[in-house]
Parts: sequence; structure tokens; C-alpha cells
Amino acid sequence: MTMRYLHTMVRVRDLEQALDFYCGKLGLSEVRRFDSPAGRFTLVFLCAPDDVEAAKAGAAPTVELTYNYDPEDYQGGRNFGHLAYEVDDIYAACRRLMEGGVAINRPPRDGRMAFVRSPDGISIELLQKGASLEAAEPWASMPNVGSW
Repeated sequence: MTMRYLHTMVRVRDLEQALDFYCGKLGLSEVRRFDSPAGRFTLVFLCAPDDVEAAKAGAAPTVELTYNYDPEDYQGGRNFGHLAYEVDDIYAACRRLMEGGVAINRPPRDGRMAFVRSPDGISIELLQKGASLEAAEPWASMPNVGSW
């Protein structure tokens, strides 16, 4: 049996708000979109910037944002688990997110790992590429906020 990871689907209440978070603040890139007015939904596929060409060719995993036209209150983003992305500089990534108004739920006190949440409550883990960075302020003494 062969198996290949394709994508993770996340339902979103507000597509523009979700795209602002995932693309504008987190830094993902949109690689394709499928609108189905008859089915009353839109699918938007996103990937990490370094994976754009591979994702367009179907050779890299994506995050599928599913926007259903009919309003629905999605609860329990925490029981989904989390999405994980490797970043070149975890401190710079967290700083960019904070400057964009995103709460750092679990700061990168260890120079290695942080958690944030999307507007729909999806937990996102950021991992430092390679070795952990040296502990630095304000991160080293920053407390957790909310759940992650």
C-alpha cells in the first residue's frame, strides 16, 4: 500500500478573515481555489512559500480552507489538533504575528516551539528550523495565554 499526505481541511466562518490570517500574517501562499456556487462552498488551498511550485504540481501538502456559504458556528477547534510549520526564525515569525494582532498562546521560550490560533480557533504550531535559538526576551519570560 502506498500513501501520500495531500492536505488538511479546516472549515472557516469568514474566508477573508481566514485568508488575512493564513496568508497575510502567517505567510502561507494560495496555490489554487475552487468555487462551487451550486454546492454553496469555496475551497482555497494554501501552502508554505517554499512549497508553492511543488504544491501547484500536486507534490507538496496543502491546507484546504473550506468556506460554506450557509452560516454555521464551528466549535471545538482544539479537538482538531494542530497544523505545524517549520520557520527559519521563530522569534521573527512570532514578532510578525504579534505585530499583526495575533496572540502568541505559547511563546517560544525555548527558542524552538510556539503556538498561535487562527480566527476559527485552529491551533498552529511553529517550530524552529534546525537547532533551537538561544533563549531571548521578551519570549523567555512571556507566559502562556489561553489554550493552545
